[in-house]
Amino acid sequence: MSRITGKEYEEIACRYLDAKGFDILERNLNYGFAEIDIIAKFKKILVFVEVKGGNPDFPPRLRINRKKLKKIEMAANRYISSNKPCFDSCRIDVIEVLSNGRINHIDGVGGW
Repeated sequence: MSRITGKEYEEIACRYLDAKGFDILERNLNYGFAEIDIIAKFKKILVFVEVKGGNPDFPPRLRINRKKLKKIEMAANRYISSNKPCFDSCRIDVIEVLSNGRINHIDGVGGW
């Protein structure tokens, strides 16, 4: 079995979000101190998505700690201040793409 790259995990996550009714606005937005994998909108919610992939025996979501979430939040705030999007709320979601094909969507791990 070939190794799946981070970009491939992100592509799987984008297809999943699209099928669930999300509109993808940006991908791989990098501010130097942090990267946001996917920025999407769902109804009137602006969603910043962190994608992790890997083995179900060690859930990839466990690689996301408070420091990582804080960096995503800082990058999200920079995006909001420079783009002035009009949404009712914002949140951070995690999409976990497992090597067995399962996708876990954990919504609202952070938000404001």
